[in-house]
Amino acid sequence: MKNLGKSGLRVSCLGLGTWVTFGSQISDEMAENLMAIAYENGVNLFDTAEVYASGRAEITLGNIIKKKGWRRSSFVITTKIYWGGQAETERGLSRKHIIEEIVRAMTFVINQGMAMYWGTSRWSAMEIMEAYSVARQFNLIPPVCEQAEYHYFQRDKVEVQLPELYHKIGVGAMTWSPLACGLITGKYSDGVPECSRAAMKGYQWLKERVNSEEGRRQLAKIKELHLLADRLGCTAAQLAIAWCLRSEGVSSVLLGVSNTDQLLENLGALRVDFFFLFSSHINNSIDALLGNKPHSKKESRA
Repeated sequence: MKNLGKSGLRVSCLGLGTWVTFGSQISDEMAENLMAIAYENGVNLFDTAEVYASGRAEITLGNIIKKKGWRRSSFVITTKIYWGGQAETERGLSRKHIIEEIVRAMTFVINQGMAMYWGTSRWSAMEIMEAYSVARQFNLIPPVCEQAEYHYFQRDKVEVQLPELYHKIGVGAMTWSPLACGLITGKYSDGVPECSRAAMKGYQWLKERVNSEEGRRQLAKIKELHLLADRLGCTAAQLAIAWCLRSEGVSSVLLGVSNTDQLLENLGALRVDFFFLFSSHINNSIDALLGNKPHSKKESRA
């Protein structure tokens, strides 16, 4: 368990996400199995959004929790607003959609007891800092976390920008897509399988990414990372997830899985020996292989 940023909210190092899977890719029965396994293995964070599966993901998650009868104090649910529906009043961050402009609206929601904390998703560091400044100026409640994409091939924001915010204003990182939409598992090494996410309707962008020149370069590096994982005695997925958790300010890494075997494998990332795995030698090996280590402003000036 870790604190979410510097707030008092305790969240599991790994959370279960519902994007793509709940309400669409998997059955409600499978969703229930995944939640039960996650919960029994110490996961207390479940992430969703009103747009996932056109709202069905939130409904599925809520129904499962009600059916299980879990104590409300024993888990954390996060959701996101913006892409709500088709009507003008159902999307965006307007007064009609969330009552008032963002910081005031979130303060209102918390004061009304509808939420305990609020955070941002895919905001820039400048926007987060602005929200914090507004909160302090008008005695409102500031955000406690930013939800950001983070994996081997997407590093700059989480490794350079967010640690600075963590130290300055206490905003932690809740990261998603540790396996780069499945790319890091190696499932796309020989093309796009019919049952994969890249083959699903609406995910043409992922198929194009896999088949692009950059995608092929990344797949070549992934093969090397698989060899490294073998030498370290873990799977490529466990290595990638553990690698995300090593980063300063990362409170929780959200997992996206479609079956129980994937979930159990991913949860195994917590059993990886961090002290051995992320020694300077191993870290340097991964950085050399990836060739994309970001540099802080101080390092750039030096």
